[in-house]
Amino acid sequence: MKQILNIDNITMKFGSLIANEDVSFAIHENEIVSLIGPNGAGKTTLFNCITGFYKPYSGKVSYRDKDITGYAPYEICRIGITRTFQIVQTLKEMTVEENVMTGAFLHAKGRKEAQSIAEEIMEMTDLTKKRHVVGGSLTIVDKKRVEIARALATRPQILMLDECMAGLNQTEIKDVMNLCLRLKENGLSLLVVEHIMEAIMPISDNIVVLNAGRKIAEGIPSDIVNNDEVIKAYLGDKYHAKSQKS
Repeated sequence: MKQILNIDNITMKFGSLIANEDVSFAIHENEIVSLIGPNGAGKTTLFNCITGFYKPYSGKVSYRDKDITGYAPYEICRIGITRTFQIVQTLKEMTVEENVMTGAFLHAKGRKEAQSIAEEIMEMTDLTKKRHVVGGSLTIVDKKRVEIARALATRPQILMLDECMAGLNQTEIKDVMNLCLRLKENGLSLLVVEHIMEAIMPISDNIVVLNAGRKIAEGIPSDIVNNDEVIKAYLGDKYHAKSQKS
């Protein structure tokens, strides 16, 4: 598969605090890459460096062989990389449909086209029946669906999900897992930050593990769960033993 996004030796500092240190990995077309690690490992900071919210101290982000380091967030989104956020940012006074349309207007030439895109995305994310519900009255799972739908409406090539399964029950987590797999089948690449290993391991093609800002491992799920450094830093013996049994 062809590389679509390349993270090359990204370092991010806040004063004397190093949040990311020489982090490198790649995402290929039609691939789900998961970024895992303990709290404070630098996962969201790396997301912010990739999507233009932070300018890295050093290193380079390349999209389809083009250096996009330092691009503004709206420029990153326009070329095909979009993201969700840990804290859900639903537009409370707008309906589900209007929320999704705000993403569609990135490329849509008018309201009719934006509405058509929103209809397609709402169907894909099981939001059609709630299209007229205002954002402020939605449940947490539906707010997360809206966040994903609004991102998808920008027509990305890479979708970056920042802990979109946190706070969901097992059925809701399964729904998000299935959505990720459908998006991959439809040609998208995904970069996923998540703590729920039972959800991440079955859907990931590749996993990158951060600890204290550094990449400590990268590989397919079966290699990651057997990596001694990853077990010690993050997974723990309990998860490792569970994965061995399953």
